[in-house]
Amino acid sequence: MTDNVTNGRPIAVALVSGGLDSFVSAAHARADGYRLLALSVDYNQRHHVELAAARRIAASLVAERHVVLPLDLSQFGGSALTADIDVPKTGVGEDIPVTYVPARNTIFLSLALGWAEAAGARDLYIGVNALDYSGYPDCRPEFIAGFEKLAELATKAGVEGEPFQVHAPLQHMTKADIVREGVRLGLDLGLSWSCYDPAPGGLHCGLCDSCRLRSKGFEEAGVPDPTRYAHQP
Repeated sequence: MTDNVTNGRPIAVALVSGGLDSFVSAAHARADGYRLLALSVDYNQRHHVELAAARRIAASLVAERHVVLPLDLSQFGGSALTADIDVPKTGVGEDIPVTYVPARNTIFLSLALGWAEAAGARDLYIGVNALDYSGYPDCRPEFIAGFEKLAELATKAGVEGEPFQVHAPLQHMTKADIVREGVRLGLDLGLSWSCYDPAPGGLHCGLCDSCRLRSKGFEEAGVPDPTRYAHQP
């Protein structure tokens, strides 16, 4: 694939982690009329069940390709998701939590950018939001704007006048808004996985930050939560 437009439909590369937000974001790419290339990263995270969810999601969105790229970030450590550090279970706090993976979205967007340029795509989709989130610095609007500028400077396409756009359709949504948006798009949100520390039997733990935010989102949206929790958040 070298042409961004085939049969009147452009290509977009969407980061699909398996989580709720990336599911709704990738669905936006389809709703916006793009042919979908789905990218997931196996970074040796403790929750590989999320990658199984990513495969389900990519299939449900009829992605033309789904690449699960191995990149072992546990070699670096520095996060409860990639090292032997306990996942917090006491509630969402004010500080950047230990579940933050150093520079993760920068790394993942760089990989998506490489695939996009190779495929002739100029659009990337990522499911970050800056309202109901765990305080990660790489979810902020200024990060997205900064990465777009980086992409313009760092690629052949960019310097030749074909800039890339990083779409963050959930940027200013609450988790409840995201749940409602998923319902509006007709998604089976039960295909997604959010838990940072899966419980036995294929259950969400119900106590980590991500579980708490997910449960709160469904509750505030007034939408039945399809998630099976080991402990009710």
